[in-house]
Amino acid sequence: MAFRALDPARLVDTIDTLVRRIEERFPSANLLQVAREVARVARGTSDRVVELGRPNRALRAGVWALVAGFLLVLFGMVPALRLSWQIRAGTELIQTMDALLEAVFFIGGGVLFLVTLEGRLKRGRALAALHELRALAHIVDMHQLTKDPEVLLVSGPRTASSPERTMTDFELQRYLDYSTELLALIGKVAALYSARMSDPVVLSAVDEVEELTTGLSHKIWQKIALVRVVAERKTGAAAPRLRRLGAGSSGAKARARR
Repeated sequence: MAFRALDPARLVDTIDTLVRRIEERFPSANLLQVAREVARVARGTSDRVVELGRPNRALRAGVWALVAGFLLVLFGMVPALRLSWQIRAGTELIQTMDALLEAVFFIGGGVLFLVTLEGRLKRGRALAALHELRALAHIVDMHQLTKDPEVLLVSGPRTASSPERTMTDFELQRYLDYSTELLALIGKVAALYSARMSDPVVLSAVDEVEELTTGLSHKIWQKIALVRVVAERKTGAAAPRLRRLGAGSSGAKARARR
């Protein structure tokens, strides 16, 4: 059973290890601050998914108390109503059935609203957290946008707004590699919600986050491939084959490439 579901504690440990790796390699990089924020969100997610998986007994007791009170009031009013159960014409039958159906729909809608209140509250909290993860994925992508390996292939004059290019080939590769690992781990943090919740809206949002992180990782790996071309041209031989870390790779491989 230990390998059939994501372990939140081990996932947090993997992210913390990645934070240390980035800090040791790029102590002044903004990517380090983003990684620390991902670690903070992951620790909060670990506690939040456990809480969302538990039944809210206080809310359920309150909801059923309201439903019971509403039904008691309704049945208490019935004896006070002076209804004539004698239907003399077809129009009276239609009017009576119409009023009865309206009452049933009104009462049923109110009961359904109260009964599904817990699920809707949990869904709102989960969607807000997934939106935060989606934003973090875009922030990671923003930090690697200016890390363009094409300038290693084609040199040209700088402009006043050109970003600083101070990384070596190896450092650029590691920076981009760390970015893909960070995106993969963001997708895994989102997957924690699918392990605890069966709400179709939440599951769809989790899939969207994982698709986003996978798509962004693919773009970064195109840059890593260009860095490898540069390394091959400089050495005159094929560079060691890079091991790709996609959205579904494990944290053990990430640590092995430190």
